Amino acid sequence: MKYSERFLNFVQQQLMSFQADQEVEHVVIYVARSGDSGSPTLEVVGQWPKSEKVLQPVETDTALRTPSSNRRWYPLQEGSILLGVIRAERIPSEDEWPESLDQKLQSASIAVANSLASELERKRLSDQLHDQKEQISLMVHQLRNPLTALGTYAKLLLRKIGPESEHEDLVKGLMTEQAQVNKYLSALDQLSQVKLPLADDGSNRLLLPPLLPADAAISLKTLIEPLIERAKARANLQGRKWFSPLEWPAWMESRSISEGVIAEIVANLLENAFRYSPPQASIGIEVTEGGICIWDEGIPINEEEREKIFEKGFRGKSGSKMSGSGIGLALARDLARQVGGDLKLVVNPSQFKKSLPELGNAFVFNLEPK
Repeated sequence: MKYSERFLNFVQQQLMSFQADQEVEHVVIYVARSGDSGSPTLEVVGQWPKSEKVLQPVETDTALRTPSSNRRWYPLQEGSILLGVIRAERIPSEDEWPESLDQKLQSASIAVANSLASELERKRLSDQLHDQKEQISLMVHQLRNPLTALGTYAKLLLRKIGPESEHEDLVKGLMTEQAQVNKYLSALDQLSQVKLPLADDGSNRLLLPPLLPADAAISLKTLIEPLIERAKARANLQGRKWFSPLEWPAWMESRSISEGVIAEIVANLLENAFRYSPPQASIGIEVTEGGICIWDEGIPINEEEREKIFEKGFRGKSGSKMSGSGIGLALARDLARQVGGDLKLVVNPSQFKKSLPELGNAFVFNLEPK
């Protein structure tokens, strides 16, 4: 666990108060925590006098198991909860343990316990706030896909009804409201970008998959088909060529309900294809026994960026001037690996299927065979 500078400085202040006490030889302050195997252990957070030597863990230090009249332990407690302990060693003596030293150590244990309790509460609240900001950021990102689709459908509807239609104002009103909601999402996204430390294990909390039917199995084809219709409409509006899959392999039927997140992966990849490829570039989705491929006929991503684009927050040269948080591909790869698959970039789409263009970008999702 990473402790705040305020807490560590307070620990050192308490330890330094013993340097003038000629009866004290060594004082160590430990914090209780779970070890790598899940068993409880004591972590050293400070000692006096300072030493570069790493102390042996309490549970494996055989010398500490031998009773000694020159050693005492003082618990750091909050109510009935043991937060840690202070170990005090005095200079070897046959005399009784001084009462003044005992009182001083008891006072120090109470002060450190109170500070430690505040530190642990700070850490809990910090982690909670980080999780909330992470979820808000991911939710904002996912909401942009259907919001963009609403704008696309509204524009197509406006074209269809023509300028003389009595419904023109209604459709324009929809477009105005869609733009306003998009502004609110952008403001919310900015609020969620306050930088906080990652969890101790470096993990990123993933957004939960969309609500799915309560059946035992799902059809990925059924989940992906609405995304294809959305993309087709958007390509039509932009004057692009769009290519839908001609066949659907059998592996997309009767999948585990947990694999519904694959639809989220596809949605993110389609959004990126439209956002970052040139306006005239063709876009398509292909599904084979080898996986799902979302491709575009745009300029291949620079070689030095082809792996970095999967890092959270990284923005490539092509997207540096566009709005966005740089989490789409990171989220997509995390979700892919969460369901036992992977997501990779291929700059020659024809490597996935010969009928696809030889130049462009193809993001390929595949599942490990069962």
